[in-house]
Amino acid sequence: MPNVQAAATSCILAVFMSSEHMNQPEFIHGIHQLRAFGSRCKNGCGLTLGSFDGVHRGHQALLKALIKESQKRGLPSVVMFFEPLPREYFAADNAPARLSSLREKVGMLFAHGVDVVVCLKFNHWLRGLSAAQFVEQLLVDAMNIKHLVLGDDFRFGCDRKGDLAMLQTSGKQWGFTTSDTPTQQLAGERISSTRIRSLLQQNRFAAASELLSYDYAMTGRVIYGNQLGRQLGFPTANLNLGKRKTPIQGVFAVDVTFDGKAYPAVANIGVRPTVTGSIKPLLETHLLNFSGDLYGRRIAVTFRHKIRREMRFESYDALKKQVFADIEQAKNFFQKHH
Repeated sequence: MPNVQAAATSCILAVFMSSEHMNQPEFIHGIHQLRAFGSRCKNGCGLTLGSFDGVHRGHQALLKALIKESQKRGLPSVVMFFEPLPREYFAADNAPARLSSLREKVGMLFAHGVDVVVCLKFNHWLRGLSAAQFVEQLLVDAMNIKHLVLGDDFRFGCDRKGDLAMLQTSGKQWGFTTSDTPTQQLAGERISSTRIRSLLQQNRFAAASELLSYDYAMTGRVIYGNQLGRQLGFPTANLNLGKRKTPIQGVFAVDVTFDGKAYPAVANIGVRPTVTGSIKPLLETHLLNFSGDLYGRRIAVTFRHKIRREMRFESYDALKKQVFADIEQAKNFFQKHH
């Protein structure tokens, strides 16, 4: 991995592992907190909106433009997104998997220098706002925006009339300016969360890293499991992914990072059909060169190589045999690539 990318990955993992970034500099959750912020922000603010799933290179270019324009005007830079994401609200089970959790996303936004992150619940009220109502009630009345930076494909409002041209007209009415940023491309193709998901599903982790600017990872706090791995001879550090729909499933060679050190490991992400057949995904990792208690610790699991798809086995003995084979494959991978 090139030194530049290694540095970027190190920065992102540091953000993932921190417990402090959720409230620094300022995290606003909900419309009431937003209005309180707007009333304090007498000189206004600079703003951008979007999903920011994965905070990839395209998003990073938008953040850079936001910070530059905000600093030029002496304004705090603000990023707003919605939870659930609008496509999750409308599509439910058919919505695409997320690249980043809420915590990961907020941490990365702060790491890129944003002053304020706003998360609003996407609900019946919000989905019912027209573009004009959205501008007046949220951007002007609640936030007192003075400058708005947009990606060139952004649309909003239940009438879908919210675009750059509409905002430029609204800005003249309400006293704010707008600017857009061009779509970011790599190798002649648009950088997007959809493209990154596709690369991850194809086991093309290095290519996905190029679009993200960091290596793809999942993070969380280690929980107590059913101790089956320990009984079978390979204790695991387990992360409960909640309702999160993951872009990848199967068995992988991974790095597990905590306390600033990365350990080679083998991981299974999925629903464990042999054990529970649950519909909720779980990320289980077995560290190859570590013995100790990780319960309650925050870890980052960085995906390096897919070993196989998730399978159901007829017995625990068959499962145990396969897991030992998976561990050998992971060891072989790391011997070749480290």
